[in-house]
Formats: sequence, structure tokens, C-alpha cells
Amino acid sequence: MSAISVGQAVVLGVVEGVTEFLPVSSTGHLKITEGLMGIPVDDKAVVAFTAVIQVGAIAAVLTYFSKDIARIVTAWGRGLANREERYHHDYKFAWWVIYATLPIVVVGLAAKPLIEGPLASLWVVAGSLIVGSGLMWAADQMGRHKRGEDDTSLKDAMLVGSSQILALLFPGFSRSGATMSTGLILDLERVAATRLSFFLGIPALTGAGLYELKDALGAGVDTLPLVVGTVVSFVVAYASIAWLLKFVAKHSFNAFVAYRIVVGLLLFGLLGTGVLNA
Repeated sequence: MSAISVGQAVVLGVVEGVTEFLPVSSTGHLKITEGLMGIPVDDKAVVAFTAVIQVGAIAAVLTYFSKDIARIVTAWGRGLANREERYHHDYKFAWWVIYATLPIVVVGLAAKPLIEGPLASLWVVAGSLIVGSGLMWAADQMGRHKRGEDDTSLKDAMLVGSSQILALLFPGFSRSGATMSTGLILDLERVAATRLSFFLGIPALTGAGLYELKDALGAGVDTLPLVVGTVVSFVVAYASIAWLLKFVAKHSFNAFVAYRIVVGLLLFGLLGTGVLNA
């Protein structure tokens, strides 16, 4: 029997879609939701399921930024064929995304047993939510928000891309939160930091979803819940992306910081009282 029902897949798809690109930790919220529904958070089928439905959120990014992606890929192709085109920022940016994805791929493969085992604990999620909030608040305060997307460099991409490792090892830290915070520390504008976070998340999350697909299908998760969860994730994530870009253009990240702290403390309380099993 499947470890996850269709109804549960819908709920998890909504949670994934809402939280994947908000700096609040999609992994953390998925684990909390799974715990409240009585789903074992460290079950291999469940871990694989959550990785696969992320592909729906990534599909939403690909759709939302399709014009930007087409422009970058076209510039990359032209640069491969014509040396003179290699000075174009979009050509360089395409390579930067590739380079910046390598660190998380290496760490993800090397630390897979830890990621799916001890580090999958809800205690880790709760602590990471609060610690990550401190980093996000400090980054927003110290960042000068003066550099736009066209001012990014290979160094920026590598640092922001490597920061995804924090969320990989400590679920609850938030991939979006880590990457956006790093962008702010590098003095990027909030919108530029957010867009860079989106672009760097595409290969990392897509790769993770495809890599886990075989495990999800072979670990007891039926195809229907996977499809339903992924589709729901896509629809909700698309709306979340549009909202987030409008929000960060006019607001700081303080609302997310406060929310994360509240959720982290609530999770500690639920674990401490035995309402949730870590």
C-alpha cells in the first residue's frame, strides 16, 4: 500500500507550492505537515515523495521565467558557437548557474545517508528555522541593497549557490532563505537576490526530484499520489512566485523572520509535549 494517499498528496502539494520559494523552509513545513498527518518523516518513500513533488514547483519557475530562461539559454548556445558572444552577461550567467550547482550536488550525494536519516529529525527542523531566522534578519539589516541583477558575478553565483548546502543539511534552514540572505549580504537588491535564488534553484531541485523518482516509485508510493501532488505543487507555486516578487519589491524580510521564529518555537513545543514524534 502507498505510504501517502491522494488526499494527503493534495495537502502536501499545497504546502510545497506555498513554501518552496518563500524563505520559510518548504522541507520544514512538509515535515511538520507529515508529522501532523501521522506520516513517518524519515520513511524513504516519504522523503522521495517530497523530493519529486518539488518538480512541480520547479515547473512553475520554468513557466514563470520562461522568457528569461529562453534568453539565457539562447545566449549560451550562441556563445558556444561564437567566441564574440561569450562576453555577453547572459552567456556567462548560464555557466555560473552550472558551476554554482556543483557544490550542492557533491554534498548531496556524499551526505545522502545523513540527510535521509539523523538530519531529517523535526528537532533539527525546529532549530534550523530559528537559527536561519537570525541569519536572514542580519543579512537584511547589513545589506546595502544597491546591486541589480546585471551586476552579479561568478563569485556571487558561487557563494549563493553554495549556501544551498545549509538547507540541504539542515532542513528548516530554507534553501530560499539561505540563498536570499547570502545575496543580501553581497549587497544585492531584494528582487535581484530573490530572482537569483529562483534561477539557482532550478537545476538543484530538478536534479533532486529526478534522482529520487526511482526511489519513490520503488519504495511504495503509487504513481497517482505523485502526479496529484506534483500538479497541485505547480499551480500553487506559480501563484506564490508572482506574490513573492511583488512583496520583496516593497517590503523587508522581517515578516518571514517573525513567522519562522513562531513556527520554530511552536514545533519545539509540539515535540516537547509529545504531540509530534521527531
